[in-house]
Amino acid sequence: MALFANNPDRTSWLHVDKNSDFPIQNIPFGVFLTRDDIITIGTRIGDTAIDLGALHQLGYFDGIPLTDDIFLQDTLNDFIADGRKTWRAVRNRIAEIFDVENKTLKNNTKHKETILFRLDEIEMQLPVQVGDYTDFYSSIEHATNVGTMFRDPDNALLPNWLHIPVGYHGRSSSIIPSGIPVHRPQGQTLPNGASEPVFGPSKLVDFELEMAFITTDANDLGEPIPIEESEEYIFGLVLLNDWSARDIQKWEYVPLGPFLAKNFASSISPWIVTLDALEPYRVESPKPLKKQLDYLKYKGKKSYDINLEVAIQPQGAKENIVSNSNFKYMYWNMVQQLAHHTVNGCPVNSGDLMGSGTISGPTEGSYGSMLELSWRGEKPLKMKDGTERKFINDNDTVIMRGYCEKDGTRIGFGEVSNKLLPVYKK
Repeated sequence: MALFANNPDRTSWLHVDKNSDFPIQNIPFGVFLTRDDIITIGTRIGDTAIDLGALHQLGYFDGIPLTDDIFLQDTLNDFIADGRKTWRAVRNRIAEIFDVENKTLKNNTKHKETILFRLDEIEMQLPVQVGDYTDFYSSIEHATNVGTMFRDPDNALLPNWLHIPVGYHGRSSSIIPSGIPVHRPQGQTLPNGASEPVFGPSKLVDFELEMAFITTDANDLGEPIPIEESEEYIFGLVLLNDWSARDIQKWEYVPLGPFLAKNFASSISPWIVTLDALEPYRVESPKPLKKQLDYLKYKGKKSYDINLEVAIQPQGAKENIVSNSNFKYMYWNMVQQLAHHTVNGCPVNSGDLMGSGTISGPTEGSYGSMLELSWRGEKPLKMKDGTERKFINDNDTVIMRGYCEKDGTRIGFGEVSNKLLPVYKK
């Protein structure tokens, strides 16, 4: 089925600002609470939210085999489980309905009142019920920086890193949407020079600039997903801030890896941008530095040119851009990650979330964490209000944004923005 929705010459009868992340070529999917306190699945064009449940009930998806309640749910899991053929048909139909030349809905005032919402009339929700969450460690620049800090430059990468997409299983219960505040975590740490741990608030709370892809039902227990089929099971991407407590992590991660340092919160942007929408922005992945095993070898362009930025906004002050990076820097791409994840027969379900790992670029200004940007606190970052940051302070808001741009068309993710509050107290 052709990608009619991606036509770069298409315009909408809905207003779209020139630099909007959400032109008619995007058509992301999300879940929101309406002004009538009804949860629905929707999409967005410009600054207008579109109730897909109402659109379906009013007959605008006639001819597409959809269940009556497919958009009347509080998660996208069932829609995602329908597969790429359905996703593509729905996106194409939405593009057709809102095309500037199509007057069917444009001239129906009653229907528009039911279907269309201003952004201040809705409240975005977590778009999927995340059954399982995997976080990879796939940026060679990030892995090299961290290895250099904690080992030495000659042994920055561990022996397995150039052979497998390293990952760990995370905690899905603490995945939250943009806008939900995060409390500073507590746990055990080992102060410098001490021989015994202490308990208390983390002093080194950090962000991790990541993206995450969301899967559909893919395979049965014991059945690997071949790398050439992996894209068929990836619905789309979101921005991910995988919050970290570096001092807790340093004490606990040997021998089994991240635990309390990571599972207190992971934030995602609320609109899922489909792989179909990102099709024009494909680029080559970095060339492998070592020969890879056959099940990890792929053909074609499997990375995406997605510009990323991170800002820190102190309470009552202006935001400060602290990092500009790009998703294309990832050494291990998504099809490799999914193929490796399932090569042992691990089943993947609709709504599973796969984090890229921290995305760092080749220059200091493109690093994807405060651990790297301040180099373990040795190089504090100066804020516009005169304060400095080694890590994230209480009441700071961390904002991440991402977009693609090519030939005059921009496809974006909006933002994921969350405030760090002090330790939780009853």
